[in-house]
Amino acid sequence: MKKLNLVFILLMFFLFGCLNDSENKVSPEKEEIKEIENVSAVSHVKEKLPAGIVWLSNDSDPVFASPDAKKGGIMHSAIMTFPLTFRVVGPDSNSSFRGAVLSNQLSLIGIHPDTLNIIPEIALSWAFGKDKKTMYFKLNPDAVWSDGRQVTAYDFAYTLEFMRSKHIIAPWYNDYFSKEIDKVIVYDKTTLAVVGTKAEPDLHLKLALTPTPKHFYGKLDKVFVRKYNWKIAPNTGAYQISEFKKGKYVRFKRKKEWWGKDLLYFQNRFNVDTVLFTVIRDFNMLWEYFKKARIDVFNITLPKYWHTKSKDSIFKNGYVQKLWFFNDTQRSASGMWLNMDKDIFKSREIRYAFAHSLNIEKVIKKVLRNDFFRLEHGFVGYGPYSSKIVKAKKFDILKTAVYMEKAGWTRGYDGIWVNKNRRFSVEVVYSHDEYTPQLVVLKEEAKLAGVELRLQKLDSSAAYKKIMEKKHQAAWMGWSTSLRPQYWEHFHSVNAHKPQTNNITNTDDSGIDILIEKYRNSLSEDERVALSLEIQVKIDEIGVFIPSFMIPYTRVAYWRWWKLPDLPGTRRTTSLFEPFSSTTGGLFWYDSDLHDETKEAMGKGIKFNPVTIVDKTYKTVSDK
Repeated sequence: MKKLNLVFILLMFFLFGCLNDSENKVSPEKEEIKEIENVSAVSHVKEKLPAGIVWLSNDSDPVFASPDAKKGGIMHSAIMTFPLTFRVVGPDSNSSFRGAVLSNQLSLIGIHPDTLNIIPEIALSWAFGKDKKTMYFKLNPDAVWSDGRQVTAYDFAYTLEFMRSKHIIAPWYNDYFSKEIDKVIVYDKTTLAVVGTKAEPDLHLKLALTPTPKHFYGKLDKVFVRKYNWKIAPNTGAYQISEFKKGKYVRFKRKKEWWGKDLLYFQNRFNVDTVLFTVIRDFNMLWEYFKKARIDVFNITLPKYWHTKSKDSIFKNGYVQKLWFFNDTQRSASGMWLNMDKDIFKSREIRYAFAHSLNIEKVIKKVLRNDFFRLEHGFVGYGPYSSKIVKAKKFDILKTAVYMEKAGWTRGYDGIWVNKNRRFSVEVVYSHDEYTPQLVVLKEEAKLAGVELRLQKLDSSAAYKKIMEKKHQAAWMGWSTSLRPQYWEHFHSVNAHKPQTNNITNTDDSGIDILIEKYRNSLSEDERVALSLEIQVKIDEIGVFIPSFMIPYTRVAYWRWWKLPDLPGTRRTTSLFEPFSSTTGGLFWYDSDLHDETKEAMGKGIKFNPVTIVDKTYKTVSDK
């Protein structure tokens, strides 16, 4: 299931209570780890591998970390609300903080962020079966959980048992791991196969499972959700939650003897000792924390920060540096998501009229200083899988009138469309103060078209919950991305009319269902591409998503004691100071000498030359 980025942006995080400050250093069992007893029926043990397997690996793609990186230091970061849970499945788990937890759980294999080739993670080598639906893996025997136990093939077999369990209350995972993954075959502790239900292109994207520690979860039962709400599960990545206080902070510590630190694509990465997320609920307060160096990095993608607020003395005096880094990757589906289960949006004409009442172009020009680009639809940046013909509906008062009159509405005394004493009034849910100016412009322009917007700004957690419970009329938000377009969770009817699924529009269309099922089951990449383009046309025709804008770069401000490689990020980097992601994270490091030099200079009034870096290595969009 996709993480909610809520470009909106769901910085979903909350909790209460605290954990002892430790590195989760639990001594391994002295006795040899036993083969897992009662291996689930989803795991099949065989004595030997099939003949003719060709094992592959990859140590020839370019590394993207810097050999100059140093270990040590604390990164002070922030979250705007505390996560509802540390679970990564089940109720209330699909928040953006979930990404921090998942990013510290490695998969069998990874994808190189520039070449998109397979690279090792927990598996050192892999092979493809002749049936084109099976992959074989040989695990790194040094891979261990954060509690010291060895990662074995049985942990991947248990992933299927875990994800198929009704007790985790996660229907998307129940469905996916039942319909898309057939079984895990265990040959020995470090050799396994993962078998899909069908042959298909991009098999490695589906079968690269993450392990699940059965020794931690044990037998699943109906108390799973409550029992594991705040427990810290063992993981395989570079960091582990070491301490938290509900509603206040979450601390991650680097594993000093992490088993993966010397692997080629992990060398010189994940450098800071500690990442501390402090809850700061107000965005303006977060900016003040940053200016006082209580927060180390601040995202200044929004134009008012890049162009105006960065004229502060900390920038002029060179204490804080600015970096504008263009990337080339999939774009978040950001915009207005309409709930068709609400009476106001049951009519397609009304949805079309609403789309034409939103002056996104004016927001880009007046509020965003033309720094952002109009998003044409929800699946931009996926190469051949992205439609070139689907275009966003532009602001057009006359077209709004045509659709409204066709639906039987008339203008009221105050200019707002009415039908049987009902006003065309829509509640828009969002969760971030920085989006208020954008929505105010949309509100003013929509009124000219006869549409009233009622803006409801909620705490991130409250907004997230309202949307996932399908209680919204319209949501101003976005979703995170994957390497290929994902349609089933967002637009298939099986996920409509029920809470806690990503089909927040309640799309329920048999024609789209058929196309999505064909897309999921296709054995041909050419066919999948064709189906993807057709699905995008159908989604556009339904009119449940009104795309807003895309940001083909990241812009960040950071105190000068933080360092990045000469090429600051990868082609797919969306956050230069993302601490955990095995794909693009952990490239930065802390320089204690520069910290001391900067602090001394600030105390004495000494200035450095201001620094603004613009890196266009991966730029693909044209200047306006």
